[in-house]
Amino acid sequence: MVEAMGEVRAEDMVFGPPPSFAGDAAASEALYEQARANREQFWADQARSLLHWHRPFTEVLDWSNAPFARWFGDGQLNVAYNCLDRHVLAGNGDRVALLWEGEPGDTRRITYGELTAEVKRAANLLTALGVRAGDRVAIYLPMIPEAVIAMLAVARLGAVHSVVFGGFSAESLRARIDDAEAKLVITADGGWRKGKVSPLKPAVDAALASGDSTVEHVLVVQRAWPDDQELGWTEGRDLWWHEEIAQVDWEHEAQAFEAENPLFILYTSGTTGKPKGILHTSGGYLTQAAYTHRNVFDLHPETDVYWSTADVGWVTGHSYVVYGPLANGATEVMYEGTPDTPMPAAGGRSSRSTRSASCTRRPPPSAPS
Repeated sequence: MVEAMGEVRAEDMVFGPPPSFAGDAAASEALYEQARANREQFWADQARSLLHWHRPFTEVLDWSNAPFARWFGDGQLNVAYNCLDRHVLAGNGDRVALLWEGEPGDTRRITYGELTAEVKRAANLLTALGVRAGDRVAIYLPMIPEAVIAMLAVARLGAVHSVVFGGFSAESLRARIDDAEAKLVITADGGWRKGKVSPLKPAVDAALASGDSTVEHVLVVQRAWPDDQELGWTEGRDLWWHEEIAQVDWEHEAQAFEAENPLFILYTSGTTGKPKGILHTSGGYLTQAAYTHRNVFDLHPETDVYWSTADVGWVTGHSYVVYGPLANGATEVMYEGTPDTPMPAAGGRSSRSTRSASCTRRPPPSAPS
């Protein structure tokens, strides 16, 4: 509806996309028709085409215990295998998975082969620290590659991660650790945000100060702590990520877990009361994340470079920084701080050399640039 000169009139003008663009799109009207015709068959087709199943499912949806739904209940898969190993086995190990840039300007370029190896090694480290399927692991990290590695390593073991946004206070962190009964906390000494170091390890120390939590170890990534400041350390509990991971093997075989195996707990913000934990299971969630990422964002993994500016501490970051893009074999940008830092210098140019903050689809050869 359009309001003009006090009147409300219907607007019937339609501006369609160019035929060349529409013809190359990942989604089509046929998808809507298939979903309308048989929704369960539609999601079964998506789950089978988008994911690898160690044990194929025969049951699509069990709604007998409403409002609790069971998706693909008799199937088995491994979430990390779907995001990593299968792409390497398909010959895409050299494809870049993460183009990471830290706020100070340091960069990392990580291929699927390299990310798979790092996650395997991290899974071995977590196993050495006693993490088993069903255990909860709290992750309190900045937007660095280790955040992705930690999430996928937890998922690889069939354990449950609870990612806490790095901007939350020690009190907020403590509430989430206690409610999830976390066995391990993975954090960093600090992270860069808006031009300065945000202290993370001190917040973990404060959250665990009472000494009555279920946390057995705190695994600390060395990232941004100032050399002239002392970092608190509890012997026997606190461990450096880089020291511990150097002692474990690179090989790890992904085990299959039930599709309804819990994947993560993510808490509401707590602004209107006690934070409430939302539990997501594996098969249905990963199907939805992969499907929406591919079709809503019109992803073409062979040609596209993709960037979501969300933090992994939120569900958007879970779905569209980690699980959706990696399940689809995408190349994505990950930035540590906030997109408006550093501020442009005089003259409108950045105070340091950076890549463009706009990462978009590369047009195919047949399309105009």
